[in-house]
Amino acid sequence: MKLSEIKSTLENLSEVKFQLPNREFVPQHFHITEVGIITRNFIDCGGTMRNEKTVNFQLWEAGDYDHRLGAKKLHDIISLSEEKLGIDDNLEVEVEYQGTTIGKYHLDFNGENFVLLNTQTDCLAKDKCGIPESKPKMQLADISGSGANACEPGGGCC
Repeated sequence: MKLSEIKSTLENLSEVKFQLPNREFVPQHFHITEVGIITRNFIDCGGTMRNEKTVNFQLWEAGDYDHRLGAKKLHDIISLSEEKLGIDDNLEVEVEYQGTTIGKYHLDFNGENFVLLNTQTDCLAKDKCGIPESKPKMQLADISGSGANACEPGGGCC
């Protein structure tokens, strides 16, 4: 989700809930301890220079079980972050949350809750690494049946 989509969604919510990929929820007493811009400058395995920018939310929970972050408060935090950091609201948002290690997630909204989506590593230069984008799909009818090992339906060879 882009930051602009999150802000728009928050305008119609009173409470904010984040659902993990396993369908459990981040405890309601979570805090957003950071809103920032993450810039990654890197070179992929094919030699292409790349630059990515995302907005980062860090979710954290403490022992203050009565804490609740409302939609308006989160909107205010985002607005302050945009002002102080010059954040472009067309950037995608990623979320960090502590599991057994810090997890990094994409974000979506299911009409009721924000949903943390697992992220995956990937090769960005498959064409240069010799990795096909996908396996070629073939129809059985397109496979030639004219070889010595060929067998046609109803031919009694199977």
